Amino acid sequence: MPDPRKPIGVGIVGLSATGGWAAGAHLPALSAVDGIELRALAASSEASARAAGAAYGVPAYTSVEQLVSDENVDLVVVAVTVPQHRELVLPVLKAGVPVLCEWPLAVDLREAEEMARAAGTTRAFVGLQGRSSPTFRWLADLVSEGFVGEVLSATVVASSTEWGTPVSQNMVYTLDRKLGATMLTIAFGHAIDLVSMVVGELQEVVATTATRRRQVPLGRTGQVVPMTAEDQIAISGTVAGGAILSAHHRGGAASGAGFSLIIDGTEGRVEITAAEFPHIGPVTVCGTRNGGRPTKVTPPSGYDDYPALAGTVIHTLAHAYAAIRDDLIHGTAVAPDFTHAVKRHRLLDAIVRSAATGQRKALHPDDPVRSS
Repeated sequence: MPDPRKPIGVGIVGLSATGGWAAGAHLPALSAVDGIELRALAASSEASARAAGAAYGVPAYTSVEQLVSDENVDLVVVAVTVPQHRELVLPVLKAGVPVLCEWPLAVDLREAEEMARAAGTTRAFVGLQGRSSPTFRWLADLVSEGFVGEVLSATVVASSTEWGTPVSQNMVYTLDRKLGATMLTIAFGHAIDLVSMVVGELQEVVATTATRRRQVPLGRTGQVVPMTAEDQIAISGTVAGGAILSAHHRGGAASGAGFSLIIDGTEGRVEITAAEFPHIGPVTVCGTRNGGRPTKVTPPSGYDDYPALAGTVIHTLAHAYAAIRDDLIHGTAVAPDFTHAVKRHRLLDAIVRSAATGQRKALHPDDPVRSS
């Protein structure tokens, strides 16, 4: 456990001098949170390590093994493409160093379970940062405290511009369902995690999926590349308590990205909308009780520790880092971990199997991670 008198030292795998998600989101989120700071990084080559080290003023290494041997690193953040997660996370866990790995945790359920087993007693966090969102934490409380009464149904309609529109060369891998970074795992995975947080976990699911665009333009080259990832996902099932949850996520949407969740209950309704991804973007909430038109409602004070960041992509990530900091220092278990990641991978796996067979698949969200 880190010394609570000292800031937690972070080493990031994937922090580049040329930009990217780690530089554009993780680094400013870290800078916004007291008690945790960048101490080192690891890159894929000597040249990129030198450039990044010079850019950020920290030691730079060319392997994760070197990074975990740095005595100033208390937490390793893996912010690279999904197919690399396993090979980078396992050495960190073997060294007994806490880790935060981006979501999706793994390319499939089997690999996620292997990584969760490898974690053992080492703190291992997953980047489902939407669970740290002030708005969704408040929504979970609002529903659980009975604002809508007994939940009857939850209806999700969402869309992504990706997975159908022109793709850059470095994102082509997201079109291959075998590589684990698809619309199902990323956009749908983040969204359904938030929905589950508010209305509860699905107890069983029936799914229909399709790949309607089997070729996608490669930028402006005039070429096309194949896509095997699902760009249409429709599911339904019941959550604990019997409420019906249905969701339809559409890819390559000409109308743009969007998210809508309507929760109907015996005494009221809540409508949640977002212009883009709800786990990182601004969210609007409207609600009503006992009839009438829904009107905008906002969380009370006490949920948002970083209001100055509201409306930015780093807002929820800053809250996630604060939760991880507190978990490491105080031994709490607030931030989502690898066990939670396995639960989410199990749902995605059940969706794939249901879509392939046409059968309803039962889920047991509290099952332990299976041994090898």
